[in-house]
Amino acid sequence: MAVAVTTKTAWKLQEIMAHSSNVSSVVLGKGSGRMLATGGDDCRVNIWSVSKPNCIMSLTGHTTPIESLQVNPNEKLIVAGSRSGSIRVWDLEAAKVLRTLPGHKANICSLHFHPFGSFVASGSLDTNIKLWDVRRKGCIFTFKGHTEAVRCLRFSPDGKWVASAADDHTVKLWDLTAGKLMFEFTGHTGPVNVVEFHPNEYLLASGSSDRTVRFWDLEKFQVVSCIEEEATPVRCVLFNPDGCCLYSGFQDSLRVYGWEPERCFDVVLVNWGKVADLSISNNQLIGVSFAQSTVSSFVVDLSRVPKSDSVPQGLIRDDQPLVPPTPTGSSLRRIYDRPSTSCSKPQSRVKHNSESERHSPSSEDDRDEKESKAEIQNQEDYKEIFQPKNAICRTPPRNEPFPAPPEDEPGTAKEAVKPSQAVDVQTSLPKQELPDPVQRPMNASSTSLSRTEPSVIPAARNEPIGLKASDFLPAVKNQSQTELVDEEAMSQIRKGHETMCVVLTSRHKNLDAVRAVWSTSDIKNSLDSAVAINDLSVVVDLLNIVNQKASLWKLDLCTIVLPQIEKLLQSKYESYVQTGCTSLKLILQRFLPLITDILAAPPSVGVDISREERLHKCKLCYKQLKNISNVVKNKSGLSGRHGSAFRELLLLMAVLD
Repeated sequence: MAVAVTTKTAWKLQEIMAHSSNVSSVVLGKGSGRMLATGGDDCRVNIWSVSKPNCIMSLTGHTTPIESLQVNPNEKLIVAGSRSGSIRVWDLEAAKVLRTLPGHKANICSLHFHPFGSFVASGSLDTNIKLWDVRRKGCIFTFKGHTEAVRCLRFSPDGKWVASAADDHTVKLWDLTAGKLMFEFTGHTGPVNVVEFHPNEYLLASGSSDRTVRFWDLEKFQVVSCIEEEATPVRCVLFNPDGCCLYSGFQDSLRVYGWEPERCFDVVLVNWGKVADLSISNNQLIGVSFAQSTVSSFVVDLSRVPKSDSVPQGLIRDDQPLVPPTPTGSSLRRIYDRPSTSCSKPQSRVKHNSESERHSPSSEDDRDEKESKAEIQNQEDYKEIFQPKNAICRTPPRNEPFPAPPEDEPGTAKEAVKPSQAVDVQTSLPKQELPDPVQRPMNASSTSLSRTEPSVIPAARNEPIGLKASDFLPAVKNQSQTELVDEEAMSQIRKGHETMCVVLTSRHKNLDAVRAVWSTSDIKNSLDSAVAINDLSVVVDLLNIVNQKASLWKLDLCTIVLPQIEKLLQSKYESYVQTGCTSLKLILQRFLPLITDILAAPPSVGVDISREERLHKCKLCYKQLKNISNVVKNKSGLSGRHGSAFRELLLLMAVLD
């Protein structure tokens, strides 16, 4: 009798070297869950098939790093936005650029395809949202209303609305037909990273850096529920196809939520770090994340994850009775009315009113499109996936789910992927079948990653920096000696244990000392004590608390914190840089106008001691901000959200020049 093998609920599928430089954006095709697109600082967009190690196609034409990507529902088109504000649309079947859409003045932070028509929405660091007609190569309308970068855009399932999430803590709902704002949802206390429409009901979900997920009723325009007890920012959300639950991607975990009442059905630990996108296929959830030049893909078996038809693992609110979930298809809310045919003119009124904004084709744009190329790097996979345009089944068979590794085996990147697809192909096939030199950065296997310590240490990482397991084991002098004595191995491992304990104990004492000062005095004295300890980690821990409550900030505090921020912005630790950026942004928004006004004011008549003290503090802050502005200017060329934060700070500091 065969013994049943227990398989994993979540596992790592693959890790690939996606670009020759840092990866700045990744997106999954939602139609199949098998198509992956990556954008990098090398200004290329690379197309992959999930679980296969070789790049299918490389799209060129952008002259600045890629900041945002999106694939249309039938996976025939892909749109990419760059740091310069330029947008390009490629036809994957024809392997050529379809349109170049200039118009934004800053980074493209978000993109989304209309579910029916040939329309694209784009959100930018310039705070504007633009609606584009891909066929006519023009901007139909520009929506203005956000005050900070627009991080996410989503069209409603019926194609009549578009929802936007921004760093200004708001979610806005726009009417495409009327070309105006329908409603502004407020309630988040941090930047809103993602929004997602329910597939059937008039319901919208939003996830924020304030670590909450909120559900909004689109008929009554009010909050339905809010899930608040999370430890990390919400990075991406996705409704189950039947709408029974919401999957939320956090750092190293997937959470499954219900909203009436708000509750968490399950928490699945997935070691994916900062997950960037989610897709569902064959009852499996595929998640992708990136760090530096590598992209990792992960799989969660949804058949083993409790949903709304299961008993939840724990209620968010225990004082409320458990209400049985509403059966699928019998919603209490209004259902979207989807058109039976393609929506060819969903914005007729907008087009009429905004004809002056439409961009007319020019010879310069035609030249740009001629310079854009689609380099097919894997002819066989390209023909299999994109070429048969008129075939009934355009894509390769996708009815086979990814095989789950056994529970008792370590889920490494190589073990999670079929050896014939990942390990063997990555090490041998590229040299034999793909001699194209452009392929070199794409073919590096996950085992070829350098073990040297990177210049910037990411906040989320799956292994220690610059650490090898062999470093803890005694050197084998005799090659025939294959077994190590347990005592030798343990003594080698224990060598650094006491030192690490001393470091952690010291940090704990430092935090206790700062906490004691805060409880008996005020925030200024506690920050003074943290700075005096001369340990940046303690300063970071304290700033992470102070940043949550803007009312704690005073001008006195700025004079203490600004020199520390300068150190944090130049740190090799990503988490330190993020904390420094958050604190600096808060200071610039709250105190820079005050500082400039006081410095520009004429001298007072007589002696005013309090004014003189305030003037002295403002001069000190101004001098420190000038020093920091040089650091911000040097780092504004970085890619991804990291670079966007520095460029946003640079805009806020423009008055210093």
